[in-house]
Amino acid sequence: MFKMMLVLFPVIATSLMGIAVIAVLGMDMWAGWQEIALAAAGGFIVSIPISWWVGKQVIAKTGWDS
Repeated sequence: MFKMMLVLFPVIATSLMGIAVIAVLGMDMWAGWQEIALAAAGGFIVSIPISWWVGKQVIAKTGWDS
């Protein structure tokens, strides 16, 4: 399952980080680099358990595990 998580993590992490940064920029057009960096870091941290959960679901549905 860890291999599946490693495959999914880059896609999920960049998506969540991008969503968080766009949300910060959408709320405040004059956001400094600290707010943007915190949003990106938050998206990165949140993507770890999400990619673990998605990998678990993919393996459960497909039965693929190597």
